[in-house]
Amino acid sequence: MTDSGIRGRWALVTGASSGLGVDFARELARRGANTILVARREDRLRELSAELRREHDVETDVVATDLAVGDAAQTLYCRMSERGRHVDILINNAGFGVHRAFLDIPREKDGEMIALDVAAVVHLTKLFVPDMVERGFGRVLHVASTAAYQPVPTYAVYGAAKAFVLSFGEAVNHELRGSGVTCTVVSPGVTATEFQEVAGHEYTSFMRLAQMKSEDVARIGINAMLRGRSTIITGFHNSLLAWSVRLAPRRLATAVAGFFMGRG
Repeated sequence: MTDSGIRGRWALVTGASSGLGVDFARELARRGANTILVARREDRLRELSAELRREHDVETDVVATDLAVGDAAQTLYCRMSERGRHVDILINNAGFGVHRAFLDIPREKDGEMIALDVAAVVHLTKLFVPDMVERGFGRVLHVASTAAYQPVPTYAVYGAAKAFVLSFGEAVNHELRGSGVTCTVVSPGVTATEFQEVAGHEYTSFMRLAQMKSEDVARIGINAMLRGRSTIITGFHNSLLAWSVRLAPRRLATAVAGFFMGRG
């Protein structure tokens, strides 16, 4: 699919107030898509909304909400229906991790991670994809991580959540064959965003060496989504590491991941 295929269509981007969410929205707007920006920080969303309208002459909508809370996903879907927004592109980007030993993380924080990184992804997909299938067109992009490819000590819940997203996205994409709708999973490695700060993780030498620019990751993900690919790992070094662990014993892959992530 070329950029013209999404020109004038509505794209909903979660986690659009910073990092990859901002760059996904910019990349989509650059290609002519109208954007619905969803995150908690309304001031940042409105700043981005004004930028996209000014620089790319697209329509935008802003919804400030916390998708980890209650029926936020259902409320968002109903609001878009009321406004006549036919969402043809869904970017499930919102999520966070905590870098700490599992037993040291409060249970409530684990619950928030699962609610946002897993439950919200499933719920939004369940809500918006049937309408795409009915119209015969749609593109979905889930944001996983290279952490999805092996257990990650000090990111136990986050890594498991991203493994879920990867498996879920691949399965849904297979089920959607022939419908005109595709589901792509993009798995970035270390990316220059606020993720590390939020996770409480100081950069290691390995992370500085492997880090990619957020705008590059966003472009790779959008390109893969438009081509209807099932999965994409961003960056050659990330691909090499992610696929090499499949050849290693599970126990060894876990130990290596723990070494690279450092102590929580």
